[in-house]
Amino acid sequence: MRSHYCGELNESHVGAELALCGWVHRRRDHGGVIFLDLRDREGIAQVVFDPDTPESFAIAEQVRNEYVIRIAGRVRSRPQGTVNPDMSTGKVEVLGRELEILNAADTTPIPVDEYVEAGEDIRLRYRYIDLRRPEMAERMRFRSRLTRAVRGYLDEHGFLETETPLLTRATPEGARDYLVPSRIHPSRFFALPQSPQLFKQILMVAGLDRYYQIARCFRDEDLRADRQPEFTQIDVEMSFVGEEQVMSAMEGLIRQVFAETIQVELGPFARMSHAEALRRYGSDKPDLRVDLEFVDLAELMREVDFKVFREPARRDGCRVAALRVPGGAALSRKQIDDYTDFVRKRGAGGLAWIKLNNAALGREGLQSPIVKFMDDQTIQGLLEASAAESGDIIFFGADKVAVVNESLGALRLRVARDLGLAQEGWKPLWVVDFPMFETAGDGSLTPLHHPFTAPSCSVGELREKPLEALSRAYDMVLNGVELGGGSIRISQSDMQQVVFELLGIGAEEAQRKFGFLLSALRYGCPPHGGIAFGLDRLAMLLCGANSIRDVIPFPKTQSASCPLTAAPGEVSAAQLRELHIRPRPPQA
Repeated sequence: MRSHYCGELNESHVGAELALCGWVHRRRDHGGVIFLDLRDREGIAQVVFDPDTPESFAIAEQVRNEYVIRIAGRVRSRPQGTVNPDMSTGKVEVLGRELEILNAADTTPIPVDEYVEAGEDIRLRYRYIDLRRPEMAERMRFRSRLTRAVRGYLDEHGFLETETPLLTRATPEGARDYLVPSRIHPSRFFALPQSPQLFKQILMVAGLDRYYQIARCFRDEDLRADRQPEFTQIDVEMSFVGEEQVMSAMEGLIRQVFAETIQVELGPFARMSHAEALRRYGSDKPDLRVDLEFVDLAELMREVDFKVFREPARRDGCRVAALRVPGGAALSRKQIDDYTDFVRKRGAGGLAWIKLNNAALGREGLQSPIVKFMDDQTIQGLLEASAAESGDIIFFGADKVAVVNESLGALRLRVARDLGLAQEGWKPLWVVDFPMFETAGDGSLTPLHHPFTAPSCSVGELREKPLEALSRAYDMVLNGVELGGGSIRISQSDMQQVVFELLGIGAEEAQRKFGFLLSALRYGCPPHGGIAFGLDRLAMLLCGANSIRDVIPFPKTQSASCPLTAAPGEVSAAQLRELHIRPRPPQA
């Protein structure tokens, strides 16, 4: 029906006879001449109809926005003074000769332009309209280019694209599984995979050596603003490698993706331990574009009269830290109060601060309600430790380590954004040397990554001091966003069993849930490791979208529902009987 896409047209087509199909983006009647902006997935072309073709001109008078049409005509240069530099096709237009209405259209519930103001719920309910918008169409094209670049690199480097099952068994990987009842096996359930983790490890045992998959994954998580119950990850695994080989190969992948999709050459990847990242930035995914760092003050604050600082400074598991903000003394009291509310929402009891109006005057040059609780020696020590100067402000966090890191770390990013302190560009980083375990609220151990991550110590050392053990895990972080996480895996069955034991998974339960993995590890498992990147998150960063929902064709809402199809929905009683399921009303 067509010979070209609308967005393909340029000066090289002048004089050509061609056919275009698409949607009417805009119709303009200029008194005897009708202009139609015709849109398809590749862009917009201007088509002109004049009375010299009376039949087509009459049809053009009937056309309205979003009608689906086919036109045939001749490409010509636009008249002088009418060139549109904002359009890729802005130097040419098509003089229409034929016009056929393929389908009419009602008035759309949302406008099909770059500046839609409809709420997200209505955008998702009419997603097929939303995806027509040039901005969204470009994001879908970008996502396709991104996956093509990923496949191109991995194919070139000897990775085999391999599919793994979507129907598997429930395994603990940090979130709830989506369960699928089996009709053939009453009272038994499949689970949708949270990741292909165990299957890709078994593929290494099988000798595939290098595997990848653009994998669909599912997690029945509690509601979060920018998480999806189903998402896509770039899943990679390699045999006979250590951390350095995996990290080097994945740096190459991300460099090629950036070069091919947004024509950016990434600089060097910094490297930082998990402990250092928390100490300096309060986060295990720090944004290195922001130079602001924490300063620990526990030693300095042990003897001050200010109980809010003194008590955490003396207690294990607590922290007193300062964050110096250059030029922050210009902040108003209202802005500081807003920041106080901001950190309170993240668990902090409040926000202490000191403005340095004139550092040369010592105590007299400071403005703060807490200065009176500090002697001159403490104040001098504080100014030296923080390297604060006149015009700066110092914010403080004093509480449990996790609370200080969470609240002051979030404040660091908020202040940097508000005051324009973040540098331009991209700052890639590897975070390494994660703890193997952390302690849950009931005192039990939980894996910081997942239970198949190899520790960097022996079996005996792991048994003796599990909380001191580091894992062979690594996360790739970019501008404060975790792009991907991976690790060298456990390849010996005895080590895997010890990890299960430390996590409270007994031998019988381990055999029931992971017997196939433990068995595979006993039949010649090579050393192996891998990583998984969030494809949606990577696409969001690269194309500058505000949410991963803007780079997913049919995303769910924050409440894990689909406005387009009204899923999840009810099913018939007959279907439930076939599945041997009897619904129970939720308790009040």
